[in-house]
Amino acid sequence: MLIFGPRFWLVGQKYGYVTPSEMLGHRYDNRAVAVATALASCVFLIPYSAVQLAGVGYLVSGMTDGAISFTTGTVLATVLAILFAVVAGLRSVAWTDALQAVVMIISATLVVLFVIEALGGFGEFFGSLSRDHPGALSVPGTGFFTFSTFLGLTIPWVFFSISNPQVSQRLYTPASMRDLRRMILGSMVFGLVYTLVAVVWGFAALLEFPDLATGDLATPSLLGSDLVPTVLGVIVMVGIIAAAVSTIDSIMLTLSSMVVRDVYAVAKPDSDEKHQLAVGKLVLPVIAVMAFLFAQLKVDLIAVLSVSASAGLLVIVPPIIGAFFWKRGTTEGVLAAVIVAGALVFVLEFTLVKPAGQASGIWGLLVSAVLFVGVSLVTRAPEARAAEFLAHTRQKLDEHHAV
Repeated sequence: MLIFGPRFWLVGQKYGYVTPSEMLGHRYDNRAVAVATALASCVFLIPYSAVQLAGVGYLVSGMTDGAISFTTGTVLATVLAILFAVVAGLRSVAWTDALQAVVMIISATLVVLFVIEALGGFGEFFGSLSRDHPGALSVPGTGFFTFSTFLGLTIPWVFFSISNPQVSQRLYTPASMRDLRRMILGSMVFGLVYTLVAVVWGFAALLEFPDLATGDLATPSLLGSDLVPTVLGVIVMVGIIAAAVSTIDSIMLTLSSMVVRDVYAVAKPDSDEKHQLAVGKLVLPVIAVMAFLFAQLKVDLIAVLSVSASAGLLVIVPPIIGAFFWKRGTTEGVLAAVIVAGALVFVLEFTLVKPAGQASGIWGLLVSAVLFVGVSLVTRAPEARAAEFLAHTRQKLDEHHAV
């Protein structure tokens, strides 16, 4: 994000991009690139949307001991997401993000302190883990975190901020480079703190509820237990629901804008902005319903499912890197990378095959990079557009560095 955030913002300011796929289509001087990357994003982001709905379903079901069912929880999240997105659009997502971030950080940190104190303090807490569950504090521990597993789960998150369009699209929105800097630093701090919080919750659940059917039940079981005051547990639950709703809102808004601006506009080039907006509002609930249906599958370990979804989007990373750093990239190279490597990831995820023991995202990224570079070298690049694009970012970055 530190490398690509300023570059996204600068070209967004100059060309008025709304979606990352629109940027790629313009940079490689071919609308087919925009269409291909937009459709690839739809294929892999709808399962990721389902992750958010499933998270709410598990949370409310676990905290109420099943009084509110998993399906009811996912219906609630779906309705809220559609309502927020249609009524207020990106502004509602921005406000819920800001509010839930404050609520989640404060309440989640308090939960950690309450739980650690209830379990005897930090010394006793980690002492119990090392005594009763030594594998939890070592790598690979019980055998789950082999290096291949670690690599397969980590690489998609390394490139998450540029491969996932609902995140990279936000890089266009700050009013200034200073605001962009604040946004990037804020997301880094929040991500670090909440990661540590989530890990401690997982350890606490391991000590208190070692026989849980799935790790996805760790947080609701902990928040619904006597270790956490009821009021605090409810506040955390509301914060998590807000986070899930704002995330699926972001995805719905991004995918609908991609479908309208990068796919529908190609079929209907004479459609104006008002007509596109109307079509986009029709697309929003369709995306939400598809995510809801996918969530009902209850795929084990929603964290792994979210990584699998992001693994498919890794195939767009080489064309994005090429857009800013390699003037020889071509339309044909992008299409080969996105379509062929994307299909490979889809097949590997569907069949659960791991060639040479490596995850689908690793193979998708490697194949995408090879195809993008190889095909680009034997096809013709849009030299004028590439030169204009690269010169603008280089000049403006030099100016900002000077300031």
